[in-house]
Amino acid sequence: MSNSKNIKMDQINRKILAIIHKESDISNQDLAERVCLSSSACFQRTKALKESGLIKNFTCDLDLDQIAENVLAYVEFTLENNSPIHRNKFEDAVAKSPEFMDCLRVTGDTDYIAFTCCSNTQALNALCDSIGGDPTLGVQKIKTRIIVERSKWYLGFPLDKLKWHE
Repeated sequence: MSNSKNIKMDQINRKILAIIHKESDISNQDLAERVCLSSSACFQRTKALKESGLIKNFTCDLDLDQIAENVLAYVEFTLENNSPIHRNKFEDAVAKSPEFMDCLRVTGDTDYIAFTCCSNTQALNALCDSIGGDPTLGVQKIKTRIIVERSKWYLGFPLDKLKWHE
């Protein structure tokens, strides 16, 4: 796999990515010290990684339960027709709803699994009804799995367990 600027994935770039992946608010000075570079060299490498598209954006992990009432759920969608035209229509509809935070096309008896966040179960039902009730989207079946408790939350990709591209 290549990136737009052909960034060499040497040990330093790997370290930079591994650190800022889990600590996106780290200062350039602290990052430079941890990867044994000058501040300006670290800044240039980080900038090149961003410009190449390897770093998509920075986010902040919030304690949602302390901020707002919410219902998290995984929603499985099975389409009537799995052709590219129908998949694109479905994906476009999901992309327009911010409550769908993640949507994955998967193998098996389900076509898509979406991770959702709504204010309550009524809002979750309305969201599912808006997708399932639109005949142009061709949704055959929806299965909703409300999250009761989070025993482990996403803590970043296991970069140290993956084989990096050269």
